[in-house]
Amino acid sequence: MKRSTRIITTAFAGLLALGTFTTGQARQFRSADVQPPDYPTVKAVQYMSDELSKATDGKYTIKVFPNSQLGSEKDTIEQVKLGALDFIRVNSGTLNTICPAMMVPVLPFLFHDKAQMRTVLDGPIGDQILADCDAHGLVGLAFYDSGSRSFYTTKPVRKMEDLKGLKIRVQQSDIWVAMMKALGANATPMPTGEVFTGLKTGLIDGAENNWPSYYNFHHYELAKYYSLSEHSMAPDVLLMSKRVYDNFTPEEQVLVRKLAKQSVVYMRQLWDAMETTSEEKVKQAGVEVIPLDKAPFEAAMQPIYDQFVTDPALKDMITRIKATK
Repeated sequence: MKRSTRIITTAFAGLLALGTFTTGQARQFRSADVQPPDYPTVKAVQYMSDELSKATDGKYTIKVFPNSQLGSEKDTIEQVKLGALDFIRVNSGTLNTICPAMMVPVLPFLFHDKAQMRTVLDGPIGDQILADCDAHGLVGLAFYDSGSRSFYTTKPVRKMEDLKGLKIRVQQSDIWVAMMKALGANATPMPTGEVFTGLKTGLIDGAENNWPSYYNFHHYELAKYYSLSEHSMAPDVLLMSKRVYDNFTPEEQVLVRKLAKQSVVYMRQLWDAMETTSEEKVKQAGVEVIPLDKAPFEAAMQPIYDQFVTDPALKDMITRIKATK
């Protein structure tokens, strides 16, 4: 059976199950991720499943489908909104057209460093951003780290001008397309699972992502130059279908939220180790890591703020984030 047929069949099975979950009924929930089985976000949801099983005496568990088995991030978001899929882990960059506040943590050069990002996302601002999804069929449970995103290409990028005309893969999001346009690159939106083939065939000249994704998807084998722009720390998000969530008792809802937050601590332990290991391995493989003067890149991003951040409430949120120590 072809992979696309498997995805459609699995999604259809989920649609048939809509409305069949009732409080008190044992259930194995399904969660989707485009990352491989050993990736920190996949393991974090598996950890959450173990803790959920313990807390409910085995009544509730979560089965994670990694490696885009249930479709791209865009596909699985739609499934979760319908209630055909229970949980998803996606990057916040895929959500900005659905949950407006989600565009904020995606914005370029927003966070000073990892510590500040974690402080913001673990606090009231992070909860405010997650809550913005409630009106759109999604329950935001927690933010996971996704590292600093930098460019990796088949040709060296040593200054901003070197990006001009390059076909750079981006997430399927209007804000990412606009960011590449502002830098002079040609944005090529595509699912993560298609990037390796795109690099191999010359459909794209490069992409932008973190160290673990660059390593785990073997993109370093084809794009040998990693330019340290560190232009975004767009976090990952763990979401649940509101249709499914609303079937929980209030006590169960509190439990799910609590365990999701606990999984963040576990995820970050794995993430920090994997980030270091991935960087070391690609360097050992002969990748050239190129330091960049970030000032021109940051200056070129101001029109992105002007274009996408027009809501006074979001402007205020950005001010509060930048003021966070």
